[in-house]
Formats: sequence, C-alpha cells, structure tokens
Amino acid sequence: MAVYTHLGAEDLARLLAEYDVGELVSAKGIAEGVSNSNWLIETTTGRFILTMYERRIDIRQLPFFLGLLDHLAAHGCAVPATIHDRSGAAFRQIEGKAVALIEFLPGVSPTRPTAAQARSVGAELARMHLAARDFMPRRENDLAPEQTASILKSCGRDALHEIDQRLPAILDRAHELVARWPSHLARSIIHSDLFPDNVLMVGDRVSGMIDFYFAAHDMMAYDLAVTHAAWCFDRSGANFEAPVGKALVEGYESIRPLDPEEQAALPVLAQGACLRFIASRAEDWLDTPPDAQVLRKNPMDFVRRWDFYADKGAAAFA
Repeated sequence: MAVYTHLGAEDLARLLAEYDVGELVSAKGIAEGVSNSNWLIETTTGRFILTMYERRIDIRQLPFFLGLLDHLAAHGCAVPATIHDRSGAAFRQIEGKAVALIEFLPGVSPTRPTAAQARSVGAELARMHLAARDFMPRRENDLAPEQTASILKSCGRDALHEIDQRLPAILDRAHELVARWPSHLARSIIHSDLFPDNVLMVGDRVSGMIDFYFAAHDMMAYDLAVTHAAWCFDRSGANFEAPVGKALVEGYESIRPLDPEEQAALPVLAQGACLRFIASRAEDWLDTPPDAQVLRKNPMDFVRRWDFYADKGAAAFA
C-alpha cells in the first residue's frame, strides 16, 4: 500500500487533537497512489482522509491545491473540501512533512468503467473546468510534454531498456511530439490525473473527484484527453473501449462543447497525455525503494495507448 511514512496511534491522535473532528477511533493505510502516504481516518464524528506529502509536491504549492478544493466545493463540484485546523490552517507539519486532512466522500472507484459512468465523469470534468475559471491563483503545468520528455531522458536509455527494450525509442517520438504541441487552446485549472481511481461513484453518479495534486492552469481539451487515455482502455492499454470513449466526450460536451480547434487537437493532446504517464511511470519504476509497499506501474501500458492514438487519430474520439 502507498504508505512511505508510518505513524503510530499516538502520533495520529496528537495530530487530530489540532482539529475539531473528535477523537481517533481507527486509521487504515490506503493502497492506491504512489506519491504520498494516505490513511482512512475514523473519529468519533466521522471519516476523513489524511495525506502526508512525500514526493513531487512542493509544499509551497499546497495552498494552491487545497484552496482549489475549497473553491470547487463552494461552487458545487463533486470534490472533497479541506478540513482546516483550529487555527484555520489547511495543512500542518508532522515529522518534518506536511499533512492535510480532507473530507471523506462516499462511493467507490470503478475498476471497469461503463459508458454511463464515463458520461457522468465527462460532464463533471466540464463542470469543474467552468467553475475553476475564476480561481485566481495560477500554477503552470510542470508535467507538459517538454518537461515529461526531459524526465524520460533523465532516466537514461540503458535504464529504460532494462524496464522494456522498446522504451528507449519513445525518446525520439517525444522530441517530435514536443515540436508540434499546441498552446493556444482555451484554458482553465485542470485536474491532469483523472484516472478511475481518482473518481468516486455511487452507481453511475460521480460522488467525488479526488487527488488534485497535479492540478494546473492548462488547456481544458488536454485534460479531457488525459481522462480519455485513463478511462477508455483496459489496464494494459491493449484494448480500447469505444463506447466508453464516445460517452466520455459526449458527457463533456453536454456541459462544455469543444470548439473545432480543440476537437482537431485531441489526438495530439492524447499522445502528450501518454508521454506524461510513460515518463512518470518510468521514473517511479526506477526510483521506488525495493521495500516500499507500492505496486510499480508499467510504462508500456501507455506506449500501447500512444500507438493507438497515433494510428487512429480523430477516429479515436468519434
């Protein structure tokens, strides 16, 4: 499970005493995720999610991430609000690391998304984009193609070859993709990581979108392409679920129709999404400590997706 730092019951009880959430009843590590330590916390007043920020997140940016949650929640979006401590702070420090307590939302993440679920997710993503347009803090996307190509290059060809012998060839494709990346499409704050395990659902209804720690100011159509790549394939990326893809785009456009330039750019944007996850997965594969309780994810799953988008083009979104 994704717990890098272990906190005892006494540590957790002392931390929760700084919040008006009652007394600790139980705490359980959460398996999902590879960048932070997470616990499901139950107190005498309810359930909460506790996150300790371990990797990739600049603590100076936490006010942006947590403020975004509060902004979206206030606008009626299906996101968890931040629980502020007794002094009004959105996060605290423990053992030299930042921790935040987040509202617990009901629902489960789909393992095999249906078309009806994808349609709901598309619509909720569009609502989030519209609600976030007046969120004034700005954070640029530091995982755009130019940056992710650099991450992949820094892994080294030999190390990439050890993961899979086909992986070093992606470096050349990444360079070409960066050269034709669009930059002029409509922008808002995007989630940038909306995999099924970052969505909670009750039936076909979205009850919560979570883990906004890659959110940034970027092209809204790119966020739709990221979500398309994350939702519309089996885990290996070998099989595309066309009804799911169609429903996702239809759901999005039921709230925010894409303009012609956005529609035309979707295949390239989706390839950029694939590059982002190839790079992050390769980096995690090489950097994850052997004794960490984390399941490493195969970057080749997104190489196969990239191949699909390069081959099908606009037909992938029809």
